[in-house]
This record gives sequence, structure tokens and C-alpha cells, in this order.
Amino acid sequence: MEKKVEFPSICGDLEGLYYTGDSEKGVVITHPHPQYGGDMYSPVVEAIIAAYRKLGFSTLRFNFRGAGNSAGHYDQGVGERDDVRAAVSFLSDRGLKTIHLSGYSFGAWVNAMTLQGGLAVQGMTMVAPPVAFIDFEDGLRLPLLSAVVAGSRDEIAPPVLIRPLMGQWNPDARIDIIDGADHFFFGFLDEVTRRLVQCL
Repeated sequence: MEKKVEFPSICGDLEGLYYTGDSEKGVVITHPHPQYGGDMYSPVVEAIIAAYRKLGFSTLRFNFRGAGNSAGHYDQGVGERDDVRAAVSFLSDRGLKTIHLSGYSFGAWVNAMTLQGGLAVQGMTMVAPPVAFIDFEDGLRLPLLSAVVAGSRDEIAPPVLIRPLMGQWNPDARIDIIDGADHFFFGFLDEVTRRLVQCL
């Protein structure tokens, strides 16, 4: 069962939900764009959580600064990187030896940008990285990325734009396309969970 938690970021305290798994592995899961209604209760975030729990991970989802009851204000994905670092520290402080990042849409982008500054994590997955909506920067390298899950009908994260980037991000990473799914994966949430479990 998830427990409500608070942990400090530079902007103040962030609210989250923490679940203790049965291994020394943990994952931070980040949510879609807060200015478009995104928060940690996103159904896709819950689908990601379900996948990692099946594999014994402890899970931490949280609201970025300015979302829900988290302190601070939206910071265009810049300050949000400090929030990701704070969430990783929360898991590390609980003795977890292996920490992954996973994010949906805006959250996937924030995770990717955070990794460019260096972060002590051991793995990464992305769901619907919004490559048609936000700039992922030329030359971006994501050696920890193992898998990307996307929908075939997603106009914000279109596979036709993601595929060419995979070779740059990590040529060894897998892209898994869910036929018929759009950016919100309505009707395909269980499939998101299943595909992530397969990839992991």
C-alpha cells in the first residue's frame, strides 16, 4: 500500500506516494505536464507503477513543484530537475541500492534532462516522450535508457519522430509501439504495464 510522504526540494517540500517493494530496487516515476492538468495521479503513471511493482521495485511518485500540494511554482522543466534529484535522494536515503527513473510525457523529458547533469541512478524507461512538443536537444545521450513505450496514434510522441532519436539516445534501447494507442493510452493502460514488464 502506498503511503503519503513529503520530502524537501530546493523550492520547499514536495508531496508524494511511496510504496515499499520486496527488493533493494526503487524507481522514481514522474508525471505529465502540470500546466495541462498533469499530476502524480495520472492513469499512465499508475500503469508504470504497476509494471515496476510486479518486478519487486519500491515506487515513488510525486507532484512536481507547484502541482497538487507541492511547494513552489512551475519552472518550465528547469527547477523540476531539482525535484527529480530530491526524489532520487529520498529513495537512496531508504537504503535502495538500485534506482531507476521512469516518466510519462513531460516527466520523461524532465528525467532525460536531469540525467545530463549527472545523477546516481542505474536505469531508465520512458513512456510517450513528447518529442513533437518539447525539444529533447541535439546530441542527447541516454546510456541508461532501456526502453521507450509509445502509441502508434500519438501526435505528441509520434513513433516516426522517436525512432530516429533512439540511435542517438541509446542504440541498444528498445522501442515498443502499442498499435492504436494515442498519447493518453485510453483503453491501453494494461498494455502499457505489460510492455514495460517485458522490456524490463
